[in-house]
Amino acid sequence: MTLQRPATLADDNLQRLVSRVPSTSGGTWKLTEVYTGEVLVELPQSTPGDIADAFVRSREAQAQWSQWPLKKRLKVFKRFHTLVVDAQDQIADLIQAESGKNRRMAVEETCDIPMVVAHYLKRAPKLLADKQHAGPIPVISGSTEIRQPKGVVGIIAPWNFPFATSISDAIPALVAGNGVVMKPDNKTALSGLYGVELLEKAGLPAGLMQVVCGEGPDVGPTLIDNANYVMFTGSTATGRVVGERAGRNLIGCCLELGGKNPMIVLPDADLDDVVKASLFAAFGNTGQICMHIERMFIHDSLYDDFRRRFVAETEAMVIGASYDYTPELGSLVSVDHMERVRSHVDDAVAKGATVLTGGHPLPDVGPAFFAPTILEGVTPDMLTGSCETFGPVVALHRYTDVDEAIRLANDTDYGLNASVWGTDLDAAMAVARRIEAGNVNINDILATAYASKGTPSGGVKQSGVGARHGDQGLLKYTDCQNVGVLKKQVMGPQPGQDYSAYAKSMRTSLKIMRRLPF
Repeated sequence: MTLQRPATLADDNLQRLVSRVPSTSGGTWKLTEVYTGEVLVELPQSTPGDIADAFVRSREAQAQWSQWPLKKRLKVFKRFHTLVVDAQDQIADLIQAESGKNRRMAVEETCDIPMVVAHYLKRAPKLLADKQHAGPIPVISGSTEIRQPKGVVGIIAPWNFPFATSISDAIPALVAGNGVVMKPDNKTALSGLYGVELLEKAGLPAGLMQVVCGEGPDVGPTLIDNANYVMFTGSTATGRVVGERAGRNLIGCCLELGGKNPMIVLPDADLDDVVKASLFAAFGNTGQICMHIERMFIHDSLYDDFRRRFVAETEAMVIGASYDYTPELGSLVSVDHMERVRSHVDDAVAKGATVLTGGHPLPDVGPAFFAPTILEGVTPDMLTGSCETFGPVVALHRYTDVDEAIRLANDTDYGLNASVWGTDLDAAMAVARRIEAGNVNINDILATAYASKGTPSGGVKQSGVGARHGDQGLLKYTDCQNVGVLKKQVMGPQPGQDYSAYAKSMRTSLKIMRRLPF
């Protein structure tokens, strides 16, 4: 397949990026352009020794970085914010080449980093400032809460949003005074490497943020064993492995995992809005979003009209391999993943589901393209009925009672995201509160919740542990040091005081303490 590549993807640019990866083995990974399957660059692969050395270099730089005044550290991120915004086209080129997504999604992905930076530029000074608390004895005792960086954070980033997740997760860790060793997916390492290059151009000390590459089972254990904290985004199965190893090492971790996300359309919903939003819900990023919708529950009064219009709009989507803004749908990330998505659809059809549109690969467009697919009659015994498909596949379900819709929405091991549509916002909020998900969007799919950087975003049930964004998204990368000060030695019986008298005074003090305003 012949495709005109942007100048950003010139060999010298790509070689410069991959030269950052430490590798003493000489082994490489053939990083391909997803649209064509052609090799873009040979990505060096890191050995366990390379990874251990990367942590040593990051720790050396972190010892100095952590001593920089916060105001000085934040100046780096102010400059970085500008660099990312100005380099949007170059970043989008890399994202498209390595992941296969359409340009609209690639450009939107670049927006996440400036939003995260802007939030923590404003919030970090308050979060990281020392905080004074009352001590056990008023006036003569007190406690200071001090936030200390954990050391070096290990970040294991996914392939579906390779730039946004790798760099956005690193930002609060770095702001807090940590070093970072990041492992991107081999398939999508280029955009994250470029992000580190921009960080250093903005003034981040060289060596503070390291990038190591390799297949998960080969490099993951060494990364976790050397880290002081781990941030992982990926599948629930791998998340269990990461969490178990972190637990054995007695270090904390944050796990953003899979989802089988539901959408409930209430009977008073604006169907025009719902149909338009459903295209992104099911097919945004070709269905490769942890928070995208795989199950749609439509009220009986709207179902037939919705189905007709949704199928028609889906069949009208522009699908293509291009570095311009024309395609509305891009490729899946790899042929292997495309085959996995196809297996889910084939399994559903074999067990009685109906394909309303799509359901097949599009080899004439590109090796990993798959038609946007709408299914009906999906049941829990089907792979796509209970497992995360992570592709452009969605199942439609009819319901008559809201309680039934909520029960079905919650009938999953996952709990990452949900969407509720209705014009009565109080009623929609009442439904949202009953859904077992870490994020719920009313009259939106996922962006409103996820882009609210002041609010933590994470999953419940098998969708994760911890959260990114909000105060929690920065404080998780710190240890809380409690420094207590006693100005006068009054703890315990005073000279000449017997213990029974002291015990009585303690009881009196406890009664008074409950009434104090501090």
